[in-house]
Amino acid sequence: MRVGRVRRPRRSCPANGPSCGTRGARPVDLLSVDIWTYESVEYITVAGEAWLASASDYPRSLQALWRERPGTASVLPCGRTFDVVSLPEVFGRQVLEDLWTTGPGCGPVACHRGRLLLFARVGTADRLRPLLRWEEWGPQVPPVLCHGVGDAVTVPPVQRPVGVPDDTPGGLLAGRWIVAPDSREPWLPDAPVLLRACVRAARVTAGRRRPPRAVHTDQTDF
Repeated sequence: MRVGRVRRPRRSCPANGPSCGTRGARPVDLLSVDIWTYESVEYITVAGEAWLASASDYPRSLQALWRERPGTASVLPCGRTFDVVSLPEVFGRQVLEDLWTTGPGCGPVACHRGRLLLFARVGTADRLRPLLRWEEWGPQVPPVLCHGVGDAVTVPPVQRPVGVPDDTPGGLLAGRWIVAPDSREPWLPDAPVLLRACVRAARVTAGRRRPPRAVHTDQTDF
C-alpha cells in the first residue's frame, strides 16, 4: 500500500516559463513529501500512471504492482500507446532544448543508462529511420534507436526518493523522469518533429566542431 504523502509541485521551464503557450509538455519537477519519513520523492501523477500502464497487456495488475513497489523500474511494450526514440544523453538534451525553444515542446522524456528516451506517437519509429537516412544531415546525427511494434523499453519507477545513492534500487541506475507523464492523453511528437529537432541539434554540434576558416588576403593574378 502506498504511503500517504503531501504533494508539493514545483514547475520550471528552461525556455519560456511554466505558462508558455506551446503544445508539448514542459519539464516538471514534481516532488512529494512522505509524511512518515519527511523525505522528498519524485512521482508521476495518477493520470500519468494510467496512461503509462495502458501500454501493458495487464494495466490494472501493473498499477497494483506500482502501488506495492513504486520504486521499481518496469518494462513496457512499444507500438501500442507510444513509440520511443532513444538518443545519446548529451545529444538528446540538445534535441530537447531545441524542442523547448524553437519546436512545439515534447512529450514524456526519461533518462536510462546514458540514453534519453523520448516518447513519441505510434508509428514514429518506422518513419524516423528512413527520414534520417535520406536527410542530408542524417550522418551527423549520433546513433538513434527507434523502438516500435515488437520492441520494449525499460521505464523509470513511478516514484524515486530524492537523494538516494545512484547504485541502489530506485537510484539513478533505475532511470529517472525528465518530463514525467501527467495526463491520460499527453501530446506526443511525431517523426517530422523529431527529425527537424535532430537535424538542428546536429547542425549546432557540427558548427561547434568546425575549425575557424582561414582568412585570405586579396591577391591579384598576373
